[in-house]
Amino acid sequence: MKSVGTGTIETERLLLRRFDFSDSSDMMKYWVADERVQPSYGEPVYSTEAEVKELLNKYISSYDSKDYYRWAVIEKKSDCCIGQIAFFLVNCKNHFAEIEYCIGVDYQRQGYASEATRAVVKYGFEKAELHKIQICHRSNNLPSKRVIEKCGFTYEGALRDYFFIDGQYYDRLYYSILHDEYLNEIGRYNSVNT
Repeated sequence: MKSVGTGTIETERLLLRRFDFSDSSDMMKYWVADERVQPSYGEPVYSTEAEVKELLNKYISSYDSKDYYRWAVIEKKSDCCIGQIAFFLVNCKNHFAEIEYCIGVDYQRQGYASEATRAVVKYGFEKAELHKIQICHRSNNLPSKRVIEKCGFTYEGALRDYFFIDGQYYDRLYYSILHDEYLNEIGRYNSVNT
């Protein structure tokens, strides 16, 4: 594995880049303050500009580490920050990373999550030289399941009753893609410019 950090990635409709403080208002408008978005991937809802600035400070100061990978998802057409995607778990010893992502409700079901995920998978294998990339979703999050399947991940199994939310238990479903599998699926990823 190579520790390369968060580099810029361009796709047909998206620019994935490091966060900067100018993203604050888009983040508030499209996703970090939205109760329909944040809890779906286990993050708190941020209700004030000060909270978002503090979050951005955490993101931006972490870019000094070459093992930190977090991208602002920018829709090229509008130049808006519509979400984020990251390797939130990076295991350098065992050469794997785990993806998390969120896309604002106004931009969901338009293929942006799949486009961003494919771009980060390509980056992970081709730039960071990972052996394995994993991803998971809550059992009731069917849109995330569709994104994961469209990106060529293989189902590995469930951590049963992992989440307890609003009085109900949900499984945590894990998927992965190995470097060799990625090479067999490379056609899915060829439209990404890293």
